[in-house]
Amino acid sequence: MDKKLARLRRARKTRAKIAELKAVRLTVYRSNCHIYAQIFSGCGTQVLASASTAETEVRSQIANGGNVKAATIIGKLIAERAKAKGIDTVTFDRSGFHYHGRVKALAEAAREGGLKF
Repeated sequence: MDKKLARLRRARKTRAKIAELKAVRLTVYRSNCHIYAQIFSGCGTQVLASASTAETEVRSQIANGGNVKAATIIGKLIAERAKAKGIDTVTFDRSGFHYHGRVKALAEAAREGGLKF
């Protein structure tokens, strides 16, 4: 089993549990160059808020989108956008990525921004 399949297997188990709970979820995806965060509705069909390092306003603040500093900025931004929509409690979906580095930085910044996991 290669790395990608192992990550997708971990993600499938997590998403099945979140879907069972019908909870609003904060999903994180990271690539080498960028990090993306989206908040999905309880049914999983609607994106309620999103933020990524690929956005123009964020790219002006950072030089590189694939580091911990960028993940921290995205965590604060997604929390701010969620608060504007009236969302304060979410379930964290790390998409099978290990809770370490950029994923951890985004989660901690979102918590500091006022989101409850």
